[in-house]
Amino acid sequence: MPEATRNVTSQVSDELEEGIPVMQHILDNPFILLFLGVVVPTVLYVIWGVMEIIGIPIAK
Repeated sequence: MPEATRNVTSQVSDELEEGIPVMQHILDNPFILLFLGVVVPTVLYVIWGVMEIIGIPIAK
């Protein structure tokens, strides 16, 4: 591959890597989406459960 073509190709790929937003990287990765799909509901249900337990009146 000629040197000029290699420089143009590397320059274009560098510009593409720099121009991709972080959120697109997250949404393009199925493992991150799977992790978030399991962790977020679990954390919310745990927090909800703790709030319900705290809300139970103390028996006399």
